[in-house]
Amino acid sequence: QVTSFQEVAVRSLCTSSPHEHPEHGRLVYKGNLAKAVLGVRFFSYSTSIFNLFMVPYIMLKTGIGFESLFIQAAFYGLIGFFTFVTPVTLHVLTKGYVIRLYYKDEMDTYTAITYNAILAEKATVFHQKDVKIPDITKMFTTFYAKTKSMLVNPTLFPNPQDYNHLMGYDKSFYFNLEEEKEADERK
Repeated sequence: QVTSFQEVAVRSLCTSSPHEHPEHGRLVYKGNLAKAVLGVRFFSYSTSIFNLFMVPYIMLKTGIGFESLFIQAAFYGLIGFFTFVTPVTLHVLTKGYVIRLYYKDEMDTYTAITYNAILAEKATVFHQKDVKIPDITKMFTTFYAKTKSMLVNPTLFPNPQDYNHLMGYDKSFYFNLEEEKEADERK
């Protein structure tokens, strides 16, 4: 593959496809909100850091103050609430959003790439047998990988068979009425 870069020929020595990652496997999913999630979280963190440094400075320089200790505590509590709670809430809501999902056929393992608390990419490796589908659909959870909730959009899988395999929909179903009766009796 030869690419022209400002009249200089650059030859790519990469032998794998752009959808393959040597460590993680074949790319089966790419989230379309990855940049939006990163941008919103970064903006929230930066405004919180700005608040931490600027609010005390503004309060000291302008002389804005309150006579009552109770009103001061309420004011600083409100500022602190929005300074710390907003980034924490955004982290909790978006920590399971899968940016990319890779699959290794030979080991039947998936690698989900998500953002951690400091906005770095975090890889979670799990087997297909570790995938649990919640009994009741949850707002920010499509499935659990071991105990970690993950959020994917099924329509963004280029190959629907990859989604079916991830969720275990390609397995045959076996119903044992005896086991159902015993489970009902135990309840």
